[in-house]
Amino acid sequence: MAKAAPAEQMRLLDIQVLDGKLRALDVQAKALKEDPRLPDLHSGLTVAKSDLVVLDTAVSDAQRALTKAEDDVAAVVARIERDDARLNSGTGLSKDLMALQSELVSLNKRRGELEDTELEIMEAFEEATARQGAQLALVKQMQSVLDEVVDELRSKLGALKMERDATLAERAELTATFAPELLAIYERSLAKYGVGAARLFHGKSEGSGMHLSAGDLVEIKKAAPDTIVFCPDSGAILVRSEEWG
Repeated sequence: MAKAAPAEQMRLLDIQVLDGKLRALDVQAKALKEDPRLPDLHSGLTVAKSDLVVLDTAVSDAQRALTKAEDDVAAVVARIERDDARLNSGTGLSKDLMALQSELVSLNKRRGELEDTELEIMEAFEEATARQGAQLALVKQMQSVLDEVVDELRSKLGALKMERDATLAERAELTATFAPELLAIYERSLAKYGVGAARLFHGKSEGSGMHLSAGDLVEIKKAAPDTIVFCPDSGAILVRSEEWG
């Protein structure tokens, strides 16, 4: 069986404290990366942007319709002005002048109809533009909220990384003081079970959180103080002390 001085086994708990801290930091980082606000904010922003695209299209369609209506009115107005000029000149045959008068009546009626249509389209355009503006404001607001949350999480993750790097450096300095053989045993237990070393405290393994059976305790008590024993449940190195029972 592997052996190590009891004092050296006791020092393994110092490494375990640092490893426990690293694990806790990783859990915190994972929780930050999986912040439940992010999916909701991203989803909401995606929907809002999609709605904005629809409204942008509606505004563009309304703009084209308004431009056409304005062109139609302008064309009729130009024709009315031309016919007015010909009529006011008094030149031409009487029947031609009468035809111009009749045409002007029709053109003015048409102008009124086109201007009514233009007004309706203008109102629709203004309404679409207002909806577009409101949606754009909503998108900007949602983007701002998302950016704030992302910045908050990045800041916290940055702080965790700094703390983790410092803890890793402290761990490297500490592990360098251990015999390679003992450290290798600890590292294997840590990698396999998630706990490298734990106290045996009044019959309870702090690696598993469970009390050992009477049979296991008898076997452990038979082992010499420098013999490395393992928790039957967690697989961690059990660090023993007379003070802990």
